[in-house]
Amino acid sequence: MWGMSETPQNESTTAPDASGDNPDFEAMARDIAEVPAVEVIVTVAVNLMSAAAVKLGLTEEGDAHKDLDEARKLIHALAGLLDASTTEISSFHAAPLRDGLKSLQLAFREASLVPDEPGQGPGEKYTGRVFG
Repeated sequence: MWGMSETPQNESTTAPDASGDNPDFEAMARDIAEVPAVEVIVTVAVNLMSAAAVKLGLTEEGDAHKDLDEARKLIHALAGLLDASTTEISSFHAAPLRDGLKSLQLAFREASLVPDEPGQGPGEKYTGRVFG
């Protein structure tokens, strides 16, 4: 018939991919809506910490993924997130994240061939000068 689609109205016009891995975005949105903000913030912070550790060469592979420029960006982003969320997350959550950030900042200083000026290292804009 003219003007009629061959696709029934209740079905999607996009076919699922061959592997069957077509994500259900509505279900994902419902799931994320149920997660408390503190949990999202902490999860993002832990992911930034993990990525920074890899870029600092602190994993089993060591220098295979080492990239100090990338590590600087990740550490700076982590420091900004923690600074911005200080009043939103409890010290129960914030204290270990701040300790991890400081460890990453010190590891960055150790790994750098040309050290940053005091107070100019990654994230020190937010944390202040980091001492060992």
